[in-house]
Amino acid sequence: MTLAMRWDEWAAHDATALAQRVRAGELTPRELAAQAAAAIARTDPALSAVVEVFDDVVDDPLKDGMNPDGFFAGVPYLMKDLGPTLKGRLQEMGSLLMRGNRASADSFLAGRIRQAGLNILGRSTTPEFGVCSSAENPAVYVTRNPWDTDYTTCGSSAGTAAMVAAGALPISHATDGGGSIRIPAGVNGNIGLKPSRGVFSIAPGASDLTGLVSIQGCHTRTVRDTAAFVDHCRGGAPGEFMPYWTPEEPYCELIRRDPGRLRIALSHAWGDYRATPHFVAELERVGRFLEGLGHHVDWALPDVDIRAAFDAQTTCYISNFAQTISNLLVPLGLERPPADRVEPINIRIWEAGRNTTYTERFRMQTVFNTTARAFGNFFESWDVILTPVTALPTPRIGTTEYLTISDNPSVHDWFANLWRNFAYTPLANLCGIPAISLPMAAQENGMPLGIQAQARQANDGLLLQLAAQIERALDGRWNDGQRPRVHVTHAGA
Repeated sequence: MTLAMRWDEWAAHDATALAQRVRAGELTPRELAAQAAAAIARTDPALSAVVEVFDDVVDDPLKDGMNPDGFFAGVPYLMKDLGPTLKGRLQEMGSLLMRGNRASADSFLAGRIRQAGLNILGRSTTPEFGVCSSAENPAVYVTRNPWDTDYTTCGSSAGTAAMVAAGALPISHATDGGGSIRIPAGVNGNIGLKPSRGVFSIAPGASDLTGLVSIQGCHTRTVRDTAAFVDHCRGGAPGEFMPYWTPEEPYCELIRRDPGRLRIALSHAWGDYRATPHFVAELERVGRFLEGLGHHVDWALPDVDIRAAFDAQTTCYISNFAQTISNLLVPLGLERPPADRVEPINIRIWEAGRNTTYTERFRMQTVFNTTARAFGNFFESWDVILTPVTALPTPRIGTTEYLTISDNPSVHDWFANLWRNFAYTPLANLCGIPAISLPMAAQENGMPLGIQAQARQANDGLLLQLAAQIERALDGRWNDGQRPRVHVTHAGA
């Protein structure tokens, strides 16, 4: 089959540029779909990042209701195999338990994504139920980092991170319950925004009030693509528990201007958690870079009981995931998770959390409140706080201590171990504030290291404005202009 574009040309286009070429009559949505399918076939054998390609949608991009007049004009898109459902399509959540599970209806956000002109043509990988830090169960799949396939992509937006980094497509779906957009973006060299509460709906199955910490989003390689995704996919469904908000100015317009002089705090010491010396040095280097852009930069941290906040976050995860698993067992006629189809840590989470009391949840919510108020007070004096996206280097494939296939007998110890590496992302979920990972730094072995910026509730636009200013200052050369080893442009990728 003859493709519409050379691979170097394909990789040079972001989603906005592809859509512009479709509107100009130079390309068609079907040509884009064919190119993306070929790109997946070219890169995925080394990465195991895609669960399924919808061949019928590749052949006919309008088949499932994609709006060709939407902003993205047929740009290909993968849906993480978790979260929004697609009518008639499988959603297996990275789990043997859910094999063959087929959705009966589209989620509200799936409709928004299609209305925006994104062509959902497949599913990307995720760890079981999105719980752990890597899509890495040999009985299901092992998703690998395109920069070095001996390393994990982290997670839980694992497949999306790998496919966007490898140049297979410019934008793909991600979700974030404690860092699952930002962490894989950070270790794969992508841009990953976790928006504030009240931006993307998770109707009809849940709401921002009942979901509490989980948020929707995407991975991209340019700030303008992220801004456009938020602009065109945001909004609440009928019956939301809380109001959904819209900024006065679309982000696509806002990011064309630099922000004013910002007060930017640096931090890596969060309670008991510390980054490696190299990561701290990279954070300091980025701070100096931002000073060069005219911003005020200094070390500062919100006055938060970090240990209490992470204890509350752990209670939230254990009780939420236990109920998620319970809800999946009922239609299957099962009383408990079967050991041959559910991973060990997820069984222990179910055992630990299924009988969580209202009193325990109330204590958790009290800490959520005091933590969110402390961050709110902090942002009265500071505009942005910067951290590394992780505290420790990216784990190698097979590092089971972070995985839900771990044999750790203690769920609380397992979570405590997660926090030692992934300390800097979860509190943004707890507080409902926006946070973005930007590919501005590198680990000692040369793999990407995201720098995370967080801001006050509903200041998503400021983070995107700052990101766009940085992108212009770097002349678009995220990751210092480097590309992963596994990439569509490399012969034999």
